[in-house]
This record gives sequence, structure tokens and C-alpha cells, in this order.
Amino acid sequence: MEWVSRLGQPKETNHSASKAFSASSAEPGNRTDKNYDKLKQTVHQEVIREYNDRFSDNASGRSIDVMEIIHQAIARQEESLTRLEESKLAQEIHDDVMGLGPLEPLLRDDSISEIMVNSARQIYIERGGRLEQTPASFRDDAHVLKVINRIVSSVGRRCDEATPMVDARLADGSRVNAIIPPIALKGPSITIRKFSSTPLKIGDLIGYGSLSSQMAGFLEAAVKGRCNIIVSGGTGSGKTTLLNVLSGYIPDSERIVTIEDAAELQLKQDHVVTLEGRPSNIEGKGIVSIRDLVKNALRMRPDRIIVGEVRSGETLDMLQAMNTGHDGSLTTVHANSSRDVVSRLETMVLMSGMELPAKAIREQITSAIDLIVHQSRLRDGSRKIINISEVVGMEGDTVTMQDIFSFRQNGTDGNGKIAGKFEPTGIHPKILDKIRENGGYCRDDWFLAERR
Repeated sequence: MEWVSRLGQPKETNHSASKAFSASSAEPGNRTDKNYDKLKQTVHQEVIREYNDRFSDNASGRSIDVMEIIHQAIARQEESLTRLEESKLAQEIHDDVMGLGPLEPLLRDDSISEIMVNSARQIYIERGGRLEQTPASFRDDAHVLKVINRIVSSVGRRCDEATPMVDARLADGSRVNAIIPPIALKGPSITIRKFSSTPLKIGDLIGYGSLSSQMAGFLEAAVKGRCNIIVSGGTGSGKTTLLNVLSGYIPDSERIVTIEDAAELQLKQDHVVTLEGRPSNIEGKGIVSIRDLVKNALRMRPDRIIVGEVRSGETLDMLQAMNTGHDGSLTTVHANSSRDVVSRLETMVLMSGMELPAKAIREQITSAIDLIVHQSRLRDGSRKIINISEVVGMEGDTVTMQDIFSFRQNGTDGNGKIAGKFEPTGIHPKILDKIRENGGYCRDDWFLAERR
């Protein structure tokens, strides 16, 4: 198939394929001006040749100024371009040669939180919680495949007919998923969950209306007080962002081991060991699963274990770690509600292959987990913590929970935004003693329900 044959590196160069570029990766013409497209392709090909020549002759290892090469190539065309037009043309070519082509302007836009490439000619973005289509596009499927290969090869992964789905990350930690034909029928698809260049802090989340100051104070105390916390929610609800914020409360004196499929967490502490899972190689061997890493982490003398997300059998190992002296561990899970977290954890424990009775699993969950923080993306695009729930114990075969804080909706305002209020339920958590014993600070008035 044609799309498979184009996955290889350019044949015109005799040096490192990872550093050389192919002229066929030119950015698509988003304009109707055919002369502009032709000029762009001509300049692009000249830049590739000049770059490869300089790279071959660069024995000293000095950096090559690609933008200088581009402007020189444009000047040789003797076209009458304004300074603004030349600058724009040069930037478009530079984005494609050195970056991810038409995705680069979208990645530079801080107002965009997600980029979705459905096909070569259809790119959507999420801005302010709303989806919108952009005028940007790729030239063809081969161009999309080249960008995918550039992304996944930088983290030692691959995406081809044998492995048509892949998870990867960009240099800034942004999460990337790619899927290609024959699985993707309309052509290669890319989904990028962007991470902010400056990690969000709890004050930012309060400012965005994701939680109240009382809830923030309680969560800070819970992390410092070594409570085991699960952050739950649906896709795109902000679980990883909240996990990143909560992990910032862990004292610098503690040893932290993070475990993720693709490293996304941006911890600022010094004593951090970052582990990342690995898919199988082309022979189907060499896979390192999250479960393998959780087991190995227990031998690394961690004070805290942070798992980016539990999805299957590693859930049992995570619960056992929480029950065997690794208090204050954090993780996330996909779930529709706080109550749904318990049934999801039960199912995932059974995926470990251990035939445990339901009551034994629930007892493990009850003794391991202190708090479940459920976050949701509402219909107006906003992300809010809907519940902070405490796992209290068991009544018979049922895990009992109580809400400490909740978000009460009051319809919508004049701008179509969800109106509501974060409220304490009036219940004092049973874990307050544990929090205070471990140095966490809690005020009793945080939990007082307002009289209506």
C-alpha cells in the first residue's frame, strides 16, 4: 500500500536519517494561490538540499541556522515579497522542516488545549472547552504519517502497519495518540492533549472555578497528611492536571516514584524517579507494563508512588502498595462518579488474574483509599471538581462513602455558563486525625455547611 511505502526516511541523503529531512514533507498549501504553493515547494526543496549539504560537511558539530538557509533560498527566487510575506513564508517552511508542519502554529497558541487531526484535510481544536475546525490542513496522508513518525521516533516508539496505534509525548510533555490505516479508515489521525508551558497551580484552578479555596485547603492538607487519593473523571476532565497540582504538595524531603505510560507529570521536587512503560518491539517482545513498574517501584524505597492512571491488573498492586506502608500515594482512574470508582477498581483488580472474592477486593479498597476526588467536564466546557468523597468503611458487603464537598448546579447564567456553588456537606472527615498526626493543617470551619 502506498501509505506504508512512504513511512521510510528519504533516500537522497547518506547521513543520519534522524537529522536529515525529506523534501516531500512540505507543508500543505492552505491558500488558493498556486504560485505561492509552487514558490513554497521550490524553497522547501532548496532548504532540504542546503541543510543536508551543510550537515554532511559539519565536522565541527556547530549548530546550523535553518532560518538563515530559508531566507537565502527565498532571496534566490527573486520574487517580489513584502517583509511580512517573506517572514510568514519562512516560518511556515521552518515549522515543517524543524517541527510538526501545520500543527506548529496550533501548538504555539496557548489558548488551545487540544488538537485533533481527523484526516489530512480536517483539523479540529478545543479552545475554552469548545470544539472548532481550523483552516489548517496537511498536504496528504503521507505528510501526516511523516509528522507521526517524527513524534513517535523521538520517544523510541513506532507506528506502522504492525503497530497502527501508539501513545507518545512531545518534548513539553503534551500527550499524543496516533492511529493509522488500515485501522483508521479516513486516513492517519492524531490527537494531542496540550500541556501548559507553565504548569497550573492551585490558585489557577480556583481562578478558573474548578474548586473553592476551602476544597483546595483540604486537598493540600490531605496530601501533606499522607492520605491515599484517587482522582476520577471522564476523558478530558482534567484528571492529570489535578494530579500534577496535588503532587506539588508532597514535601521535598520525600522520595517520589512516578509511573506512567507516557511521562506527563511535571513534578518540581528534587527527589523524583520517573518511570515510563514500554510497548513491545517489532518481534512482540520487550514490553514493560505499568504493572511491572508498580511491582518494581516497591523495591525502590519510595515514600510516595504516583501512577498516572490505573487501567487493569496494576490496580491490585497499587492497592497493596497503599496498604503496605506507602501512604500518600496518588493515581487517577476513568469513572463516571465517585461511587462508580469502586466498581471500576473491582473490575480492574479481577483483570490481574487473581480470583479474589468481591468482599475481599472491597476490603482492600476500603483499607487502601482515603479520598476520591471526582472531576467532570460540564456541558459549557468548564472543568470542576464535583465531589470530594471519603471512603469510610464497609457495611456488610457494601463500601460506604460520604461526600465532604460537592458542587451544586443552579442552571446557567446569561452567557450560557454553568452556574453553581461549591459547598461543604457539613460532615467532618474521619481522616482528620490521620491528617493532623502527619503534619497536615485543617480548619474546622472548612466543613461547616451554610444555612439556607
